[in-house]
Amino acid sequence: MEIKREDILHLADLSNFSVSEKEAESLGEDLQNIISYISELDNLNTDGVEPTYQVFEMKNIWRDDEIIPQEASREDLLALTKEEKDDQIKVPKVL
Repeated sequence: MEIKREDILHLADLSNFSVSEKEAESLGEDLQNIISYISELDNLNTDGVEPTYQVFEMKNIWRDDEIIPQEASREDLLALTKEEKDDQIKVPKVL
């Protein structure tokens, strides 16, 4: 698979990166080397090898919710904020 200059510039544009001509050439060579290295895996004999879907045995660990009393009261915490309204912390609009 040959990586063209246009491919590098297109990927850079999609990633919102600015890439100079020299960088594009270097990136093209690097990507070509990476793809060549990975393509060596095609030569491996994987007969009888089970696919690995998950490296670690994972399971959910469930626990009961536990309410732990806190030392700070609602009023103490609200007193730490810059601005509060109706017993709630007032924050700037996000959208």
